[in-house]
Amino acid sequence: MYYTYMLRCEDNSIYTGIASDIDRRIKEHFEKDKKCAKYTKRHLAKKLEAVWESEDRISASKLEYYIKKLRKQQKEEIIKLHLLPSNWFEKIDVEKYKYI
Repeated sequence: MYYTYMLRCEDNSIYTGIASDIDRRIKEHFEKDKKCAKYTKRHLAKKLEAVWESEDRISASKLEYYIKKLRKQQKEEIIKLHLLPSNWFEKIDVEKYKYI
């Protein structure tokens, strides 16, 4: 399994990433571990906002790519509604992602 996740940072920005071990990866972000992303090291991760489970790395990466292209307000809507945009059906099969 792979996971695509969204973190809220201290400056209210949103970081999106993927991981094969979500617990380990989130711990790295929050503890500013040496494997932590440069972005979350500078912006200080404070809250896990959303996580989706995927069967493989390719699917998780596709979801990460589409989320990263969104404007901040669109990301906030995804977090609030716990839904992926329906217009993504043509680009990626959103049915493949399980919100956890």
